[in-house]
Amino acid sequence: MTKKERYEAFVNYFLENFPDPKTELNYSNPFELVVAVVLSAQCTDVRINKVTPSLFAAFPTAEHMSHATFDEIFELIRSVSYPNNKSKHLIGLSKMIMEDFGGEIPQNTDDLQKLPGVGRKTANVVVSVLYNQPAMAVDTHVFRVSKRLGLVTQTAKTPLEVENQLVKYIPEEYIHKAHHWLILHGRYVCLARTPKCDECQITNFCKYWEKMGPAK
Repeated sequence: MTKKERYEAFVNYFLENFPDPKTELNYSNPFELVVAVVLSAQCTDVRINKVTPSLFAAFPTAEHMSHATFDEIFELIRSVSYPNNKSKHLIGLSKMIMEDFGGEIPQNTDDLQKLPGVGRKTANVVVSVLYNQPAMAVDTHVFRVSKRLGLVTQTAKTPLEVENQLVKYIPEEYIHKAHHWLILHGRYVCLARTPKCDECQITNFCKYWEKMGPAK
């Protein structure tokens, strides 16, 4: 199977079976999504969805959160990973949104990455989810699954290298969907330690299965 054929099989399968994938983070506006994605670093979406309702009830907008104290934020997010840093980031990014961006969430990755706590991956998530831009956020699931499937080479050692290979071959109009396809497949089927290959529906174009399948 050529690389082109593998990408075509990947896109065709998910378009047919998961045509409209969504983030599992709960949010109701752009500001809430930015906050949720920042909080989700090194933490599960399930945990974040338990924390954000009380956080957003107390600080529903960037303006409200920009006036919060560290202790107020910390008490509401203390159960997430790295609550000290994230408390500082949330206050800082809220202030910058108000002071530098007129209270609006930036619509491009360069401006988003100016916000405290927002790196390339977070910025890519935000623009792909909010604006359907062709941005590929590479987290641990995307990194693992894209390599196992054979969509990217084993020599790709960094998230940026994986991102560049994926956006090169996935049709631009599907990149924002493919981000979710890879994450959700990694979260529920292609697990890190014990992938559920016996339940997987895409072993027919998976390089990992070619090497590790029961017939091998």
